[in-house]
Amino acid sequence: MELLGTKLLNANDFTELLFRFLFDFVVMFIIVRLLYYPTQKRKDYLFTYIIFNILIFFISFLLSNVKLQLGFAFGLFAVFGILRYRTEALPIKEMTYLFIVIGLAIINALANKKISWAELVFTNMAILGATYSLERMWLLRHETQKLVVYDNIELIKPEHKEKLIEDLNKRTGLNITRTRLEKIDFLRDVAFLYIYYFEDKTPDYSNPADDSDDDD
Repeated sequence: MELLGTKLLNANDFTELLFRFLFDFVVMFIIVRLLYYPTQKRKDYLFTYIIFNILIFFISFLLSNVKLQLGFAFGLFAVFGILRYRTEALPIKEMTYLFIVIGLAIINALANKKISWAELVFTNMAILGATYSLERMWLLRHETQKLVVYDNIELIKPEHKEKLIEDLNKRTGLNITRTRLEKIDFLRDVAFLYIYYFEDKTPDYSNPADDSDDDD
């Protein structure tokens, strides 16, 4: 039965779409919600990763019959992989997770009948296992960075490194291990610093972006 020249339902294709999507979503959800979010606490990236994976999966699957599978996959991976938001650049770890959710969507959507389900499952489990091992087993101490605006630019001199860290510790309440100077604004007499600390040594501070979400 057709509508405007298009089949209303192709049982085999729809079943394959549903099964592949559920499989992809489960793997992606474990990586993003159960591995990434507990350490980063970024609801904005959590939303982005889930929507990216879903959209790319459906785009890849529904257009996979256009005979552009290999080039199409690399094209999507390149375009979405280098995407940067105008509000901020993605930190390297968030960019890595973005590559993971994009890669999972493309792999699970474009794997054709020449690839067995055993190979597909093994590939997904390998990605999941590597992510879990690095996030939860090998990298137990998670180093976090934050960008702060610092008003005492006298302490940013190399000879005042210890005093700088001590002052930042008192102001932030964090156990800061190191700092990196991003830039100096002499007009405002402030410096932009990246501070680094280990989350297992400090209280669990929510990202400012999360506070606005909780108030809604």
